[in-house]
Amino acid sequence: MMGGGEPYTALEESLLSGEAAARRQWEKTYLDVLGVCCSAEVALVERLLAPLDGVRAVSVVVPSRTVVVEHDPAAVSQSRIVKVLNGAGLEASVRAYGSSGVIGRWPSPYIVACGALLLASSFRWLLPPLQWLALGAACAGAPPMLLRGLAAASRLTLDINILMLIAVAGAVALKDYAEAGVIVFLFTTAEWLETLACTKASAGMSSLMSMIPPKAVLAETGEVVNVRDIGVGAVIAVRAGEMVPVDGVVVDGQSEVDERSLTGESYPVPKQPQSEVWAGTLNLDGYIAVRTMALAENSTVAKMESLVEEAQQSKSKTQRLIDSCARYYTPAVVVLGAGVALLPPLLGARDAERWFRLALVLLVSACPCALVLSTPVATFCALLTAARMGVLVKGGDVLESLGEIRAVAFDKTGTITRGEFSVDMFDVVGHKVQMSYLLYWISSIESKSSHPMAAALVEYAQSKSIEPKPECVAQFRILPGEGIYGEIDGKRIYVGNKRVLARGSSCQTVPERMNGLKGVSIGYVICDGDLVGVFSFSDDCRTGAAEAIRELASMGISSVLLTGDSAEAAVHAQQQLGGALEELHSELFPEDKVRLVGALKARAGPTMMVGDGMNDAPALATADVGVSMGISGSAAAMETSHATLMSSDILRVPEAVRLGRRARRTIAVNMVSSIAAKAAVLALAVAWRPVLWAAVLADVGTCLLVVLNSMLLLGEGRGRRGKEEACRATARSLEMRRSQLAAVSPDAAAKSVGKTGGDASKGCHCCHKPSKSPEHSVAIDVRAGEQRESPTAATCAPAKKVEVTGSVNGSAAPASSSGASVGCCPRETDSTEACKKMAPADLVL
Repeated sequence: MMGGGEPYTALEESLLSGEAAARRQWEKTYLDVLGVCCSAEVALVERLLAPLDGVRAVSVVVPSRTVVVEHDPAAVSQSRIVKVLNGAGLEASVRAYGSSGVIGRWPSPYIVACGALLLASSFRWLLPPLQWLALGAACAGAPPMLLRGLAAASRLTLDINILMLIAVAGAVALKDYAEAGVIVFLFTTAEWLETLACTKASAGMSSLMSMIPPKAVLAETGEVVNVRDIGVGAVIAVRAGEMVPVDGVVVDGQSEVDERSLTGESYPVPKQPQSEVWAGTLNLDGYIAVRTMALAENSTVAKMESLVEEAQQSKSKTQRLIDSCARYYTPAVVVLGAGVALLPPLLGARDAERWFRLALVLLVSACPCALVLSTPVATFCALLTAARMGVLVKGGDVLESLGEIRAVAFDKTGTITRGEFSVDMFDVVGHKVQMSYLLYWISSIESKSSHPMAAALVEYAQSKSIEPKPECVAQFRILPGEGIYGEIDGKRIYVGNKRVLARGSSCQTVPERMNGLKGVSIGYVICDGDLVGVFSFSDDCRTGAAEAIRELASMGISSVLLTGDSAEAAVHAQQQLGGALEELHSELFPEDKVRLVGALKARAGPTMMVGDGMNDAPALATADVGVSMGISGSAAAMETSHATLMSSDILRVPEAVRLGRRARRTIAVNMVSSIAAKAAVLALAVAWRPVLWAAVLADVGTCLLVVLNSMLLLGEGRGRRGKEEACRATARSLEMRRSQLAAVSPDAAAKSVGKTGGDASKGCHCCHKPSKSPEHSVAIDVRAGEQRESPTAATCAPAKKVEVTGSVNGSAAPASSSGASVGCCPRETDSTEACKKMAPADLVL
């Protein structure tokens, strides 16, 4: 019986322990650990903390001297974690919420005491016994090095502390006490300066963490509650000058909100009922009541913080290569140093002291700290700079790829254009169905879609006093590149472009009225196989789209348009962008975009894809760098992309490429300087005299220079386009205000337009720059039926004709050079008026 009960007891204990683990509450603790200077200490930290009960994960961000511990506070406290790290001399402390680390920290007493004693020993020529103060200086500054070195040795880890201790011991053995003191002082001082520089660089990460206020006010009761206790659907009050605590929708009040913390654009965004607001943004000048849409831990800024943290912890290809080389470099140099110290005397060589000094120089040079730091610190600073300007880059590999981009493929709807559609025309065909029934069916089906065109149709129906009922829709399906399908009131309804017309209707005839429309998106409604309705949309181009493409061209990067709309829509886009695009590809399914992105990679080199919709997700994943349009984009696009624009400013694309190139140059300079410094010291030691303190200075000094050089990336992009960006911001704000006035009072909006000249861009006059007509090739790849045509080139110049194959406005256009003149390169285009309206000739839902 006893033997049968023991397995049962063991099973019961394992089940109880499993239940206890499931009940644990995990939290993250951020610690400033000054003793982490290179990747060698990463293994030490992990070996110290991983065995602790209640610790689930440990991650180390070397450039910012930060250790992130995920643990159960009930099992292991923050003070326990700090005590374990400080027992190894790593100088750990818990970072307070929203603090920026140890900026402004004074030197430690060890450094002060070491420096004072070393200074006093410099007067040994007056009083010889003062030379012993140099030995005292070495002993006074050595304790942190000694603790870290012993902790590393106990876990069979070879790091810079052990190598420096060997160098100090060697100098003492040679009775060169002054050199021993100089080694300790230089090493500890350089470490302190390096820590200050790294902490300064990481201040941006800390500001991300402090965006969300810890408390919020409930609008109904006025009660102040913890932001983490607010559920979805609660209504909170946000007064002027306060930060929005949780993502939500405005239900009462009007104000302007500064969204710079998320988007990098420092202009006020008007908010009114039904406007979305985001956690971490600043309410400027009014009271608003906000109904929450997400929990605090699921807010946009929380996701942004998580992405930046994961990106900083990831390693780029260059960093992985350096780390793998360093793993073999250090032991190899240590073995070489031992050989240099032992073999010459054994072989009867003279001047054994010189060989011993040379061996010590080799040992000091065995630590590749500067080389190991050359990549992660630069990557760290570049990622923070990207996040500050509203671009979330998912890791160092993506950052390096950004610097290699040679071609960019743009989606159109929601990327080049705003994706804010309005219904220009809606007609019933053949009077087979009443308008009210048709709008009810369409709005109910479109309510189940997230596409911006669907939202425009729903709003149009509501403006006609038709309320959609999505719960009445059955068999709802999205037809990628075509439209949508749904069943309601026993009717089978297709809504979409002309591909849907071919799929769902036996009638392929397009009403004559639709043939004359240009610059609009055309959609069709099929009910039980009959064409019963047609409608058209218009959409505006994003401000700065043409300028962004021109900036890419100035960097030697070609730009391509990939759209599911018609050939006419592609040509119309080219006209609105002043002929800036080099290639146009139209009438594409998602698989066509993947095929063309692959072809572009093979032909032009590393390729970026910029898109926002679910249809773009496969192409975003295929590209070397996929960039999604952040808040306005689909969840699928954000998930599959490698980088995310948190704003709608497409000018961030060339800025991100420029930042990637600058980061690659910085990494190259860091690597070359690190290797050159060690090579110079070794050459000096071999050719002239081994100087131990010079080797230490070269090692720690190069580390400091690498950090300072990388910090120059933190200023990248500041002031580059200050005046023009302010002008565009003013134009956007004026345009938003006019759209609000138009919704309330058309007369007031008309007066506003009259005062400013009728164009948002004319609210100021500092950005008007004439641009010359570009003259380069344009290729149009359009889908005709089920066939794929290879891109055909045609010269794009004023009054030139472009060869177009496929269907345009529903009528067949022959593939001949005698097609209609499209004038795709106007003679003169104002930079602020180059994008007024562009829209495809067909609808892609």
